[in-house]
Amino acid sequence: EYLKMPPSRERLIELIGAMGIAPRSLLREKGTPYAELGLADLKWSDGELIDFMLAHPILINRPIVETPKGARLCRPSEAVLPLLDNPVREFVKED
Repeated sequence: EYLKMPPSRERLIELIGAMGIAPRSLLREKGTPYAELGLADLKWSDGELIDFMLAHPILINRPIVETPKGARLCRPSEAVLPLLDNPVREFVKED
């Protein structure tokens, strides 16, 4: 429940590094204070964006999945398949 117990700064940085993405790539826009906070402005440093995500966990896009095969933002959900040892052969996505 990342909204109730957000990751620590260190853990969030670790996950971002494991996914090989920039903090900006982890920002969630819809249903968040993204626009209100002006986060589209490129003036914000990676550290500042991480601070915003920690102060407003709803800004952290999800789900983030971590397995021994790696970590990634699994949006769309089928992005999880390469991280699984025995991925399903047929995948049906429900809305």
